[in-house]
Amino acid sequence: MQRPPASRFPFALLALLAFLAGCATAPPPAAPPPRLVVLVVVDGLPQRQVTDYRDQLGPDGLNRLLQRGAWLADAHYGHAYTVTAPGHATILTGAYPHRTGIIGNEWRDPATGEPVYCTGDAAHGYLGHRTGRFAGTSPRNLRVESLGDVLRRERPAAKVLAVSGKDRGAILPAGRAGTAYIYMAQTGTFDSTTYYMRKLPAWVRAFNAASPADRYFGAKWEPLLPEMAYARSVPDGRPWFGRGGSLPKTMGEGMDGPGPLFYGSLFASPFSDALTLDFARAAIAGESLGADEVTDLLSVSLSGHDYVNHSWGAESRMSHDHLLHLDNLLAAFLRDLDRTVGRDHYVAVLTADHGFMPAPEYSASQGRDGGRQNAGETLAVLNAGLAARFGAGTWALAWSAHGILLDRPLVARRGIDARALDEEAKRLLLAQPGVAAVFARPELEAGATPDVPFLDAARNAWHRELSADLQVVPKPGWMFTSYGTGTTHGSPHRYDTHVPVLFYGPKWVKPGRIDARAEIVDIAPTLARMLGIAAPSSSEGHPLPLAP
Repeated sequence: MQRPPASRFPFALLALLAFLAGCATAPPPAAPPPRLVVLVVVDGLPQRQVTDYRDQLGPDGLNRLLQRGAWLADAHYGHAYTVTAPGHATILTGAYPHRTGIIGNEWRDPATGEPVYCTGDAAHGYLGHRTGRFAGTSPRNLRVESLGDVLRRERPAAKVLAVSGKDRGAILPAGRAGTAYIYMAQTGTFDSTTYYMRKLPAWVRAFNAASPADRYFGAKWEPLLPEMAYARSVPDGRPWFGRGGSLPKTMGEGMDGPGPLFYGSLFASPFSDALTLDFARAAIAGESLGADEVTDLLSVSLSGHDYVNHSWGAESRMSHDHLLHLDNLLAAFLRDLDRTVGRDHYVAVLTADHGFMPAPEYSASQGRDGGRQNAGETLAVLNAGLAARFGAGTWALAWSAHGILLDRPLVARRGIDARALDEEAKRLLLAQPGVAAVFARPELEAGATPDVPFLDAARNAWHRELSADLQVVPKPGWMFTSYGTGTTHGSPHRYDTHVPVLFYGPKWVKPGRIDARAEIVDIAPTLARMLGIAAPSSSEGHPLPLAP
C-alpha cells in the first residue's frame, strides 16, 4: 500500500507541533495495543432500531458487541446537520464540522455560489472509471487530521484502509494518510483514485476480475423471519414508500443481465453490504492487516441501510428485515476476524454516521406533528418577503447544506443594515410551518450565551469560512424536501443524533452498558488511548472509561 507523499500534507507543521505536544501527554495504553482496529459504520442506523429489534438479533453480530463489549447507550452527534459526510468526518477526527470543514455532503462556496462536493478534487480521478464533475476523489476538503494520520505518523509501518459503497464513506475515515476504496455502480467493482496510487494492487484486481456483484443477479431478498415476527414494524406498501417497497424482492428483475442499473440497485438491499464486507476480507488478506505487532486500521462503511431507510423509512418492515440481514453479515465478519486476526488481537468499534427521522406520514399516524416543506418554495417565500421590505432583488441566493446564503454584496450596495436583513429573514423563516429555529452569523460567532435550544449544535455544524449566513433547524417530524415519498435525516433532533456506539475487544474493553451521555467525538481519543498514541490534534472528545 502506498503512502501519499509529504507534499500532500498542507497541515504538516501544525501536525508536527501537535505530535510533539501529544507525545508528552498521551497516557500509556492499558494493554499492548491491538494488531488491528476495525471501525464499522452502518450508514443511517438509529439507536432505536438496535434496541427495538434486539431480541430478534443473533448471538454473534450486534449482540456480541452489546453483551460482550461496551455499549454506550446514550451516544449522540453534537452537530445540527446530521448527514453522511459530516458524520464520517467526525468519527476518526474527534472533531465537529466547525473544525473539520466538512459541513455537508455538498454545499456552495459563499464567495462564488458554486457547488462544492465534500470529497471532490478535480486534481484526481478514479483509476479505472469515468470521473464525474462531483465525484469524490480525495480528502482535500478535510481540514483536520484523523486517527489514521496520527497512527501513520507515529508508526510509519502501520496500514490505514477504508472501504465503502460511497466515496465519502471511505475517503473521510481514511484521512490524508490512508487509502480509500469505493464501490463503483457502473461496474459492480471497487476502485481507488490517483490521490492514493497509480494502479490498483494485485489483490484488488483479482477481486474485481471475479465480477463479485454479478453473482447477485437474480438473488432474492426474502424475509428472514415469519410474517408475525414483523408485527412491530410498518407493513409493506405504505403510501409514503418509494418504489419497490415490498418483500420478497428479486435483484435485477426485468433486466437482461448485470449492468450499471443492476449494480446501482444493489445499494438498497443487503447485497451491497455483503459485497463491501467481502472486499474488507480481501483487504485484510491482501494487505496482511493485523498480521504483526504494528497496529493497522480498517474502516468499513456499510451504505445499504441508509438507502433502505431513505426509500421506506426506519419504521418499515423493509428496514426491519434489512437490519436482521445486516446482523447476520456482521456475525460472519466477526467470526472471520476471530479466525484470521485472532480474537485477542483486534478491537472492533461499531457506530453510525447519523440516525433517521420517521416519515412524516408515519408520525402523523401516531398522532405526532410532522410534514414536508418544499425547500425551493421556502426560498421563494423568503425572497418575496425580503423584497417587500428592502426592495426588489434576489436577497436569498440558495440553500447551502442546511443553511441559506444571502447576497451580502447586494446588501452592501443598497446600504442595507445587515442585522436588520438577518432579523427579517429569521422572522419570515420562522413563520414557515416546518421551521423550529434560525441562527444568523452574529449568534453563531458569539461567545457564551444563555441556553438557547439547538444553538450549540448549530455552532458545531457551522464553519466560519464555508457555511451559509443563516442556519435553519426544522421542527421535529418535519423535513425540507421536494419529494412526496421516503424520509431523511439532517437535524439535531434525537432520532437523528442518537446512534449506536459499541466497542468490542476483550483485552482492551470492559463489557457492560454505559448510560452516561457520550458523544461521537469521544471515539477517536478513546482509540488513541488504546493505541498509546496522541489523539488527533483537533479532537474535541474525551477518552471513554472502557479499560478492563
